[in-house]
Amino acid sequence: MCKGLASLPTCCLERAKELKARLGSILQKPNWNLSCCKIGKNKPTLEECLRWKESFEKLLSSNYGLCAFTTFLVSEFSEENIAFYFACEDYRTTKCAAKLPTKAQKIYDEFISSEAPREINIDHETRDITKANLLVPSPSCFDIAQHKIYMLMAKDCYPRFLRSPAYKDLLCQAKPSSKHAQQAKKA
Repeated sequence: MCKGLASLPTCCLERAKELKARLGSILQKPNWNLSCCKIGKNKPTLEECLRWKESFEKLLSSNYGLCAFTTFLVSEFSEENIAFYFACEDYRTTKCAAKLPTKAQKIYDEFISSEAPREINIDHETRDITKANLLVPSPSCFDIAQHKIYMLMAKDCYPRFLRSPAYKDLLCQAKPSSKHAQQAKKA
């Protein structure tokens, strides 16, 4: 007999919400193309892969690095972080002020609201500030939430990515640049 959701323990409801979010993000078509991450003729050089270890910014500024990191986040069921970060970047560069309210609401509904299918992990204070910012949308209304997610990725996800078998495999499969290979032949 089903007594309804109200009779379930809080932990079960939280788990159901988590599963809903994961399924929602899997079922939605992502905005990036993960096929670029397949090892093939477009693979990065060894030097490029090693550059990703220098900083999170260098990883994100590399097209292949971003794709590899995104694939890693997908494997950890946390791709909503990078999707939110880039949705905010796109939002901030919106030229037409008339489009801001609609775009802001879409980002809020997808990533921040308590019913969001790809809800990001931010504290209640940041959530409340962001919701208040939506009353008068401006290019900076997601700045605090975006910064928190960026720092979460930089301090948590990025180090795990660098320790992951996926990154280590990329290093093993990457070829030195032709300049580096020529220097190795001369030696």
